[in-house]
Order: sequence, then structure tokens, then C-alpha cells
Amino acid sequence: MDVAIVYESLFGNTRTIAEAIADGVKEANPAARVALLPVGDAKADQVREAGLLIVGGPTHMRGMTSGASRRKGLEAEGNTAKGQGRELRPEPGAEGPGVRDWFQALPKAPSGTLAAAFDTRAGFKLAGGAAKGIARRLCSHGYKLAVPPEGFIITDTEGPLREGEPERERDAEARQRRADPRVRRVQVGEEAAPEAEPLRLRDPLVDAEAGEPGADHP
Repeated sequence: MDVAIVYESLFGNTRTIAEAIADGVKEANPAARVALLPVGDAKADQVREAGLLIVGGPTHMRGMTSGASRRKGLEAEGNTAKGQGRELRPEPGAEGPGVRDWFQALPKAPSGTLAAAFDTRAGFKLAGGAAKGIARRLCSHGYKLAVPPEGFIITDTEGPLREGEPERERDAEARQRRADPRVRRVQVGEEAAPEAEPLRLRDPLVDAEAGEPGADHP
């Protein structure tokens, strides 16, 4: 099975989660061919043939980043770093384009193609998350969600990730959940049975979408 993981990352935290997801896929299905693609390098022909497309990005203002939010976030963190006498080291391509922009050029998927969405976000209740917006765009492009959208917690704008977040894709419990027959069907490109309960490959996080804007998440 071909799996494409497309991610947007400002300070490396979302990239770390994308790498952990790639490791988890390989552990669950050693025969899978996994392409790990920064969003700026992810071309349509690289994802078109994938049986599973996984897309993730940071959360800005309770949703996906925009060009303006990335510029403001990088500028604010640059000023903070300067005031602390340290160098800011954003990811290559942090200025954009982001996942929101990338979706504009994504072609419609063949019927039944599976997808999943994830984000990085702050750990407070009203932080919101980008994953739901990513999931909606995947569905609007013809993809079928294999699992509900999911978020991973960071402790500050530049990180680090909350302890144990990357390992949630690599631990024995996650591998055991992937052994569920419904997940095996997903891995070979088949849809889960309509009557099946929603699949969760990892632990759920708060999905609050109402309230004050959240902080920038790398």
C-alpha cells in the first residue's frame, strides 16, 4: 500500500509527529511504501496514487494557518528570541505555502481513497485545532476519512511537544489497536464496515471549537 504523509511545520513539532506517524505505519505494515512530504514539496502526482493520504499542520487561531498568521507568528517568535538573546530556527519553508494553500491545487481523489487529518495544538480547552478543517477539505476533495481528526499537544509555541506525544504512534497499545480487523481493512485500501464504530488509532484529545482564539502552534 502507498501512503503519503503531507505536513506543514513552523518549528519542527508537526514534522516530529509526521515522522512518528510514518514510523507507526511502517511498524503496522512493513510492506507499505511511505512518502513523508513537507507541504511545499508535495506535488499532486506524489499523492494521487496513494491509497492513504495523511495531512497535518499546526493550529493558528483555532484553525489552519494562513499566510498572515505564519508571518505574524514568525515575527512574534523572532522578537521573543531576540529579546532572550537566542536565535530563532524555523523549519525550511515555514513562511509558506501552508496546508490551506496546498489544498487549492489538490485534485479530486478517486472514489474510496482513504485519508486522515492531524494537527499540533495547545493543551487548553479552548485552543481549537486545525485537524477538523483539514478533514473537511479532504472530504470535499473526495477522500473518505479512515479515522477521526486528531490533535497532538505542544507546551509552547516553539514546542516542545508534550511528553509522550510522538510515542503514541509507536507504542505497543497503538500497534495492538491497528491489529483490529477494521484497521487491517483500512490498511489494504478497503473501507471499514458501515456499521463499525469509529476507529481511533490513538487516544482522543479535546475537540473544543468554541471560545477565544488559541495560541500559534508550530
